[in-house]
Amino acid sequence: MSVDLKDFERQALQMPVKDRATLAEHLIASLDAPDDAECERLWVEEAERRYQEYKRGRISSRSAEDVFRDAPSKIK
Repeated sequence: MSVDLKDFERQALQMPVKDRATLAEHLIASLDAPDDAECERLWVEEAERRYQEYKRGRISSRSAEDVFRDAPSKIK
């Protein structure tokens, strides 16, 4: 751990509990939120995975017309 990080940690631990909790939430959220490029990469990876499953006959498909026609009945 760098000297700057240790100093920051020491300062953070002196903060009121509510402020530390807010800081912790923000830090955790920053780890959970991928950037746009990462989101795009993940969607492409998922689309490719689904396409390969479809080509192998492991999943079926439906027309967009059928999906949009049935969608309102699926939303409750």
